[in-house]
Amino acid sequence: MRPMRWSTFVTVGAFMLISTIPALAKERAEDNYRTYCVQCHGMQGNGKGINIRDMSVLPRDHTDAKEMSARSDDDIFKVIKEGGVAINKSVLMPAWADVMTDEEIRDLVQHLRKLCKCSYGK
Repeated sequence: MRPMRWSTFVTVGAFMLISTIPALAKERAEDNYRTYCVQCHGMQGNGKGINIRDMSVLPRDHTDAKEMSARSDDDIFKVIKEGGVAINKSVLMPAWADVMTDEEIRDLVQHLRKLCKCSYGK
């Protein structure tokens, strides 16, 4: 039996890491949504979080395909990063730029697309 070379271990390890990246991004996005979004947007993303009784403007229903498909990924990214005022929406939507990286926000945008089962313009 031939001993395995170091390069084989590196190649196999790199492949295993790369193959888990989409799963890690999905898990991270779901965790971020649970941590930062459900209080207002609800556990199912339907806009019925525990904070709505104290809000003058109801949060977006992320499961509403018609409403969500009217927003581009860039707009969704911008509102998460810079807050509601960045796209002329509610001041109650906070900016998360100091909490999440751009990569985490992009992953969160994809998570929202899964919640609405939609894409921009469709």
